[in-house]
Amino acid sequence: MAGPQYPDYRGAKPYFDLVRGALGDLVDGEHFFDVVADDVVYEVRYELGWPHIIEGRTELMDQFKGYCRSIRLQSANHLISHKTDDGRVMIIEYDVKGVILATDVKYVNRFCSIIEIERRKIVHWRDYMDSLAAWKALTAVSGR
Repeated sequence: MAGPQYPDYRGAKPYFDLVRGALGDLVDGEHFFDVVADDVVYEVRYELGWPHIIEGRTELMDQFKGYCRSIRLQSANHLISHKTDDGRVMIIEYDVKGVILATDVKYVNRFCSIIEIERRKIVHWRDYMDSLAAWKALTAVSGR
């Protein structure tokens, strides 16, 4: 599900595939960015370099481009999903594993995301993660 139209985002492919699979037929489109509304609001509930509020698909794509220049994910798994509000809201919990590219340090984290869907697109995303795990990986000297 990576899609040849998104080559700059290969480093996050496991995450994108997990999310797209979790949402199933609640949304239209093949890739994560295909199922995000143009006016999406992506809310980040932690302090690690991303803005707290990202508005719009274009800005979200820019933020993920920077993420993919820093981190390469190798897996996204242990998905637990909860469909609420007749499928208008999905809550997904999952783990990601990868590597910090600058230091070759292993990156392992857990997330919980609350996703609101309207007109078969993601219109709002609220993201929570283990900030300490990310901080430790991002500030480690080297994994070599």
